[in-house]
Amino acid sequence: MTGSGRLLTDSSILYRCSQKYYDKVLSDFQLGSGQLPFLIFIYENEGITMNGLAQMGCYDKGTVTKGVQRLEEAGYVTSEVSPQDKRVRFLKTTEKAKEIIARIYLIRQNWWETITQGMSEQEAAQLGQLQERAANNALSYLQQQQQRSEVRIFGLQKMTLLDYPGKIAATLFTGGCNFRCPYCQNSDLVFLPEDASEIPQPELMQFLEKRQGLLEGVCISGGEPLIHPGLDELLRQIRKLGYPVKLDTNGSFPDKLKQLIDEGLVDYVAMDLKNCRERYGETAGVSALECARIEQSVQILMEDQVPYEFRTTVVRQLHDERDIERIGQWVQGARKLVLQQFVDSERVICPGLQGYSRQEMERFREILLPWVANTEIRGC
Repeated sequence: MTGSGRLLTDSSILYRCSQKYYDKVLSDFQLGSGQLPFLIFIYENEGITMNGLAQMGCYDKGTVTKGVQRLEEAGYVTSEVSPQDKRVRFLKTTEKAKEIIARIYLIRQNWWETITQGMSEQEAAQLGQLQERAANNALSYLQQQQQRSEVRIFGLQKMTLLDYPGKIAATLFTGGCNFRCPYCQNSDLVFLPEDASEIPQPELMQFLEKRQGLLEGVCISGGEPLIHPGLDELLRQIRKLGYPVKLDTNGSFPDKLKQLIDEGLVDYVAMDLKNCRERYGETAGVSALECARIEQSVQILMEDQVPYEFRTTVVRQLHDERDIERIGQWVQGARKLVLQQFVDSERVICPGLQGYSRQEMERFREILLPWVANTEIRGC
């Protein structure tokens, strides 16, 4: 048998034997081999989410849900609801779990000594290192395959007259974002709760094929679409159907933005300009944020290779007249700047923030006009 064949067979044997061992020795703790890795992951990463567990151990969501439920029933794990999103739960071990964890580690060590019996200390260490490398290689491969495949879409607005200027469009919402803007209305797309419903890409493309001749464009929003490595391929497929594409972005990935523009994969870009440079990190919910990449994206758009607009959602706790003026000075001469009125809702990441009145928004517009002649207000 070849080396690869032996690896598959031996790995299967080792896995089954390990299951039988742990099922037997853990029965006194009301645990089985299936719950052991979850308990250790949670203990070593207090506050991890269900999605975090799935990614760390390469599990599907159903397996994680069952494993965690079993640990909760046994009294070893509790969950706390996220104050930002009630569908996200943070997992922590209980005092009961902490009382037995040292014995759990001994049980695991005993099994390691059993399967390395007859090996020298150096050989056992080498086995552990090789096993870790093999696991990392396998995880890396699966992650690369996932990145190369499909953009993850978690929302679809089948028709809108507002998102794409001058066009009847559909809007696709990607999941995940690298910012945590406290006023964000799409908290479910930022935190991606465990029960988030994903739209398969084939189903999405089938919908767009059927709407040819009815829709005049497609908007890609989020979340932050540019965190998805496979976005360019999705845009190619959409454009093959004859749709112009509008991209919504936070501007934190200038290289990817430039690539899409250079390849002609986007026809319109709307970039969120969160605030002036001095308050950018605070407004984006990322305290250590540096503006260099944001400035690069601003410069790329102001080269005017593609129609674009900058958008600023104005929040009373985050923006004042001086901030607004600094924004105008930053993007002086821009093609278009849109001020969006903030409205509080249950979907906001940090509820309780306040917007400005129509009269106050008009005052902000007047401040900006000397810097950006095409400044407008939305949402009032």
